[in-house]
Amino acid sequence: MSGASLPLPVVLAGARGHGRVHLENIRRLQHAGLVRLAGVCELRPLTDEELGSPGEPVAQSDDFDGLLASTGARIAVICTPIQTHTDLALTAARRGVHLLLEKPPAPSYADFRRMADGVRAAGVACQIGFQSLGSDAVAAVRGLVADGAVGEVRGVGAAGAWVRGEAYFHRAPWAGRRRLDGVDVVDGALTNPLAHAVATALALDGSVHTEDVADVEPELFRANAIESDDTSCVRVTTARGGRVTIAATLCAETAAEPYVMVHGDRGRITFWYKQDRVLLQRAGHGPVETVHGRTDLLENLVSHLTDGTDLLVPPEATGAFMRVVEAVRTAPDPVALPDGAWRPEPFGDGARRVVAGVDALVAASAERTALFSELGADWARPAALRQVQGAGR
Repeated sequence: MSGASLPLPVVLAGARGHGRVHLENIRRLQHAGLVRLAGVCELRPLTDEELGSPGEPVAQSDDFDGLLASTGARIAVICTPIQTHTDLALTAARRGVHLLLEKPPAPSYADFRRMADGVRAAGVACQIGFQSLGSDAVAAVRGLVADGAVGEVRGVGAAGAWVRGEAYFHRAPWAGRRRLDGVDVVDGALTNPLAHAVATALALDGSVHTEDVADVEPELFRANAIESDDTSCVRVTTARGGRVTIAATLCAETAAEPYVMVHGDRGRITFWYKQDRVLLQRAGHGPVETVHGRTDLLENLVSHLTDGTDLLVPPEATGAFMRVVEAVRTAPDPVALPDGAWRPEPFGDGARRVVAGVDALVAASAERTALFSELGADWARPAALRQVQGAGR
């Protein structure tokens, strides 16, 4: 796989919305001489202002396959709607084009398997866009655990309390949808905006492959008038008998940095994964906080192609995450929270819905590795959960 010459021509599919982050990153790496923006695939061409100053002409087309062929792309960055990921990735693979594929890699485990198997058969490299897994803190935390810094691990809990307005769920036809025109989308708090919390918690537990997961128990709720979940939790039982829980909401009272906690019998480790910040707390010692570096995933892919550096997030390393996506996909539709459980608040030019007490509930889930139904929220008591009990088993 190594030996590619620089700069590598890149085509970006999906350059608006979150795709702007990829466009800026490609510009950064172009300035460093590692890549060259060769093409942009969008339904509407980018304006000169959106495109910036690429330094040389950039081809634009809504025909992804044709654009790959005409530009001689070596890498495709795919940041398009979730339900398009598999087919676009396979289109690139058939042309021998290597991939950075945004998370979640697919809306179903079957589509994920089809993508991963097709990429492998084509002999191309594929990196899945869980940028938090590029943090040096992941290896640092796992090293602390392996060294017995917090004793025997009792569980891993993750918490994500974010704020999103009602407009967020209408930003695109697929937003807030479980299916669109009969096709799985599986947008939702756990599978898309806070998917990093799920993937990072599984990584810190050392359970990243499909076979590392024994059982998945989702509890899915929504305050907004959408199909998908906006306030949810999930418990993963690992093949080793471990417990990993993730609690997430887009209806927080106050936005907070998401984090993952590793609980041991002699202490705990907290990792704020967007900040690469780690806090070690243990009996008989003062707290120790460290901040770590991070490797950009596109830069890692370039290194893989030029000198054989190992990929940080190949598809196989997201199999456990996709087991969670599949459990969410196959679970009954999220339970609508009763009117008294949430309140409307002004938000920008519109409004948002706030779930009372959800910040403390999400934190308690991470602290106790417990599900919402086990933490006393009236709307999450077992009677309200008959729809979702057993989902994902």
